[in-house]
Amino acid sequence: MNLHLEGLIAAPFTPMKADGSLNTDLIPAYYEFLKHNGVSGAFICGSTGEGVSLTLREKKLVTEAWAACAAGDPAFTVMPLLGGTCIADCIDLARHAAGVGMDAVSFTSPSYFKPANVEMLAECIIAIAASVPEMPFYYYHIPVLTGVGFAMYDLLQAIDGRVPNFAGIKYTHEDFMDFQSCLNFRNGRYDMLWGRDENMLSALAIGAKGAVGSTFNYAAPLYHRLMEAFEKGRMDTAATLQQQSIDMIRLLGKYGGISVGKSYMKLVGMDCGQFRLPVRNMTDGQFEEFTADVAALDFDSYKSGRILAKNTF
Repeated sequence: MNLHLEGLIAAPFTPMKADGSLNTDLIPAYYEFLKHNGVSGAFICGSTGEGVSLTLREKKLVTEAWAACAAGDPAFTVMPLLGGTCIADCIDLARHAAGVGMDAVSFTSPSYFKPANVEMLAECIIAIAASVPEMPFYYYHIPVLTGVGFAMYDLLQAIDGRVPNFAGIKYTHEDFMDFQSCLNFRNGRYDMLWGRDENMLSALAIGAKGAVGSTFNYAAPLYHRLMEAFEKGRMDTAATLQQQSIDMIRLLGKYGGISVGKSYMKLVGMDCGQFRLPVRNMTDGQFEEFTADVAALDFDSYKSGRILAKNTF
């Protein structure tokens, strides 16, 4: 059950049409685009994928579309975020994911009725993981959105030996002490996937091997170069590349947050539409300003590339 994933795993945007409905027809090209750029997996229906803004049926449709693309591709791992508010829905989605051939599933903490302590969070994990005992199960730690900030080292202690299919944690937080403790828990038993693109170099320095990120969708070459520079001990180069990542990510804050990622996708030729309410999208005027700011970053030198023709790279 311990996949110990390595490399870049994208958190894909959910493609939308102009009327705000799903555009699952784009997903096969999206899958090929990620493969072309050396991405080794997809964490679907998460924060970047607007999972909380999708209906139960829509989540299943997105899952089925990705499953159809990646079927028979052992080099590309796909896992959906099941959600975190309604445990019964999460169990339903987990069983559906197993049925269509997902590689793993993930769950994040309930954020309205929050668990009172780590043990209650563990009980939620146990209930959902037990519904798909044959599938690797990941916990998604993102306290900035859930408001649940228990130390993940404490969670590992609470579930160790109680959840046979617990594979690891997608760690989207800045507590490096906690992250390193989890990496070393029981001699690295659990897979720890880093989730802050702007801090990747720091995570690599303490032992991270795999990462899940939204910016891998449109700037995968930048992170491949960063990881290569780190592996070869070229720390000055790695630090310079990390700063490029930070400069790119700063534009998300300048132009409105998570929805700006879809604007970056337009610039690499993958139009995924807009975000649903209540997320704010750019105006046309802001997009023009954004495009100029992106050009000033020399984005073209490290952006993800399009497939020019079928099976031509």
